[in-house]
Amino acid sequence: MTEPTAVKRFTAQGLHAQIVGILTAWGMPGDAADATAEVMVDTDLSAIDSHGVSMLMMYEKLLMAGRLDLSAEPEIVLDGPAFAVVDGKNGLGHPAALASMRIAIEKSRRGGVGLVAVRGSNHFGAVGYYARLAADQGLIAFVTTSTRTPVTSATGGTTPILGTNPIAFAAPRTSGEPLVVDMSTSVVALNKIKAYALKGYELPVGWVHDRDGKVVTDAALGYSLLTSLGATISPLGGPTPETGGHKGFGLSLMVQVLSAALSNAAGPGHVGDHDNLGHFFLVIDPEALNPGGRTAENVESLLDAMQRDEPGVLIPGDPERLARAERGVNGIPVADSLLEHITEICVRAGIPMTLKPTA
Repeated sequence: MTEPTAVKRFTAQGLHAQIVGILTAWGMPGDAADATAEVMVDTDLSAIDSHGVSMLMMYEKLLMAGRLDLSAEPEIVLDGPAFAVVDGKNGLGHPAALASMRIAIEKSRRGGVGLVAVRGSNHFGAVGYYARLAADQGLIAFVTTSTRTPVTSATGGTTPILGTNPIAFAAPRTSGEPLVVDMSTSVVALNKIKAYALKGYELPVGWVHDRDGKVVTDAALGYSLLTSLGATISPLGGPTPETGGHKGFGLSLMVQVLSAALSNAAGPGHVGDHDNLGHFFLVIDPEALNPGGRTAENVESLLDAMQRDEPGVLIPGDPERLARAERGVNGIPVADSLLEHITEICVRAGIPMTLKPTA
């Protein structure tokens, strides 16, 4: 069994400053670097360790390979009353996603619904972060994105063809943080496999299979195979129709159409100098569709019914909310193996490693 690696804890402010330092050293403008770091740190605070500071390793590889333009500014290439199309210009996905969500929110305020399709983008972190931005303002949001590495196969197949293709849905409630559903359409996100490898964890049986259909539980081996098209992650429901795997793959196809086919972003088998990822943002203003309605109250009643007699039941978004409360006080845990990678990135970027563990 793999031995778990040690961890140290760091403040959100410390991680934010380190990420900004790295991104600006790579050539990202200050405002964009600050906004990107905000998304990444919030993700780590929410215990979505697969999509926060650990992503710096992949971003560096993309940058060194010439597949990422950190100086890029997203551009609106088509603008309609209730929709827009944004070109990310091959930049990191966070600025493009933040700009697109702002556009969708503004359009929903004016016309009840706002829709933005994005192409020419890259990885943008945890999809639920952007949906939560809208719900925090009393709006309903639905967000999807395509992903760069094919890791899921069609039902009955063994060839990786689609990514983990996550979706997020968020709705306001009258008490506490909004309802946020954030999930990949595969049983697990690829970057969670990476996070398990960095922490020295074993993979649960059923997450990853090699091309011969054999179960893979070694996280480092699994991540290596997945990133070289030598393995697949099961779709939601598992690898067979008997457990509902065909439904998960159907959801993945839906995400691919909304995120990529709609905006002319990259499809399966894409070969090119840039990843050309696509995103999809849909925001609805409940007040426009139901003037004087009580959408937030209705959501609250729905969630209360789930927990009234069983207060220990967790609804989507609860684990992340609890993690933000705990990590906001005690610090964000970072595996020693990941710290080594961050230190090496700082050396190559020509900046100091400023992270200091909390007491």
